Amino acid sequence: MTGLAPLLADAGPGDLTQHVLATLAAVLLVGLLLGRLLRWLGQPPVIGEILAGLVLGPSVLGAVCPAAMDWLMSSPDRDPYGQVQAALGGISQLGIAFYMFLVGLELSFEQVRRQLRPTLAIALSSMVVPMVLGIGLAVFMHARFAGPNVPPVTFALFVGLALAITAFPVLARIVTDRGMERSELGVLALGCAAVGDLIAWCLLAFVVGVAEAKLQGTLPVMLGAGAFVTFMMLVVRPLLAWLISQWEAGGGEAPAWAPAAFFILVLLAALATHIVGIHAVFGAFLLGLVMPHDSRFAHTLAARVREPVTLLLMPAFFAFTGMRTELRLVAGWESWLFCLAIVSVAMAGKVGGTYLAARRMKQGHSDAVALGVLMNCRGLMELIVLNIGLDLGLITPSLYAMMVIMALVTTLSTAPLLRWCKPDRR
Repeated sequence: MTGLAPLLADAGPGDLTQHVLATLAAVLLVGLLLGRLLRWLGQPPVIGEILAGLVLGPSVLGAVCPAAMDWLMSSPDRDPYGQVQAALGGISQLGIAFYMFLVGLELSFEQVRRQLRPTLAIALSSMVVPMVLGIGLAVFMHARFAGPNVPPVTFALFVGLALAITAFPVLARIVTDRGMERSELGVLALGCAAVGDLIAWCLLAFVVGVAEAKLQGTLPVMLGAGAFVTFMMLVVRPLLAWLISQWEAGGGEAPAWAPAAFFILVLLAALATHIVGIHAVFGAFLLGLVMPHDSRFAHTLAARVREPVTLLLMPAFFAFTGMRTELRLVAGWESWLFCLAIVSVAMAGKVGGTYLAARRMKQGHSDAVALGVLMNCRGLMELIVLNIGLDLGLITPSLYAMMVIMALVTTLSTAPLLRWCKPDRR
């Protein structure tokens, strides 16, 4: 309790409230303006939401007008306990959990099951190839960009994993913005991204265990993830199907308390995977996936949730990590040369690994290229992983900034490359 007194003394609830409200309003406004501009340029609006955090953070606003950024985000001197950051982080996690629930709700489980074999094959290849290439690149970067006393193996594993990440939420937004979420290509891309990121979070738990010399903690994470997926598929899925069919029997409607009950289930599912050691978004996504997506109740629930989540909560998620990013740390031709190498290896590994596996799974050339382009999208899911590495001291701030640039380049290139290889014919 001794740490609570200065916390309350330094920042009252009024100050915290005004900072959080002002920051969230600024994020929404800048994201909306940038989204409109980027839509005009042929980019999905979600990219504007991602860039809004960078514009309002130290990379742009902090360089142009530090006092404005200092007030908006509240500097460490004004907010030594990070209350503003914590509040925005909580809002962003709530938004991403409910958005991934929507993605799962609108994704046909039967379509995913019909494409299970190609989904697994493509997801594994899209992870293994860039990870191997990233490990090879890390050998040359260890002496310069590894954190203090970080062994080469640990550093190489982390860099390889960081290059293998796919931004599931951003990919989902791009797919839905183009109306591809129910197409075979869209379902396959979402399934591959979901499986790939599930593998990535398990590997991240392993790397963190190596870094902290706690390998005994890795097995429980994997066993817990398997138990959760099994429980959702074998128990929750048939139970929800029976319950909703009872509500809708004879043209009936779900009771008034049903939406609130499902909101609670979303939070509990997200909490369960967070406790297991995998990111909370996968629990929410899996709950949406096991629900009967063609039921009237599912459509009504999605309609109620979609607008507040996509218009209010999701921009907070995309902006939160961007506001903590410092791009000015990349300076000098050597740093930019390494940055170019990171971007090149990341794109070649992800697109190439996905393409080769997709062709082996009898996908056409254009579909295989489109899958590679979609899986190459990294977005701010990449930054979550990078933040973990930075917090653990595995990478230096300069390497962190380079990999942030890689995440931005791969995300910004997704829409134009996808439009080139798979034109939108709507």
